[in-house]
Amino acid sequence: MTTHLSIIAGLGNPEERYERTLHNAGFWFVDELARRAGVSFKYEKRFDAETCKISVRGDEIWLAKPQSYMNLSGGPIRALLDYYRLSAGHLLVAHDEIDLEPGTVRLKLGGGHGGHNGMRDVIRHCGADFMRLRLGVGHPGQKDQVTSYVLKKASSDVEADILRNIDQAADVIPLLAENGLNAAMKKLHTKE
Repeated sequence: MTTHLSIIAGLGNPEERYERTLHNAGFWFVDELARRAGVSFKYEKRFDAETCKISVRGDEIWLAKPQSYMNLSGGPIRALLDYYRLSAGHLLVAHDEIDLEPGTVRLKLGGGHGGHNGMRDVIRHCGADFMRLRLGVGHPGQKDQVTSYVLKKASSDVEADILRNIDQAADVIPLLAENGLNAAMKKLHTKE
């Protein structure tokens, strides 16, 4: 299976009221990549996603923010893959991860949804063989508090940790594009 990076999709919810919530960490990540490249997202009706294109080491990579709300993220991502005739192996999905503490970020290939409804929908539409960027947001402690926890605005400390992770992850995207997932994982997961 090829893992040549062509699309980076961030998961989140549209609407201003969700903008700074923990559940939108995936949106924060692709926003940072767009900011670094000096490009802006534009809504594409055919995908029901905001998209833009960046150049990474000479390769064109599409950034996407599905506008279908978190739990229906898979349809817009599938539409992008189909339109560009790409397999899921060309996809990196960035999302919030309650099973990782704030200040922890992990790259991986494949796996389950871990109870994340956005990831569940992406897997339903695209299969499980795509790359994931898991941005730690921490766990509220009780399972029944997870939904309200991820839909609230991040505290300033937690937001600072997540933004630091986003910077670190954005720094390894050129390495991921040029040398593949293992090289990017090694750099991202190794503490200085």
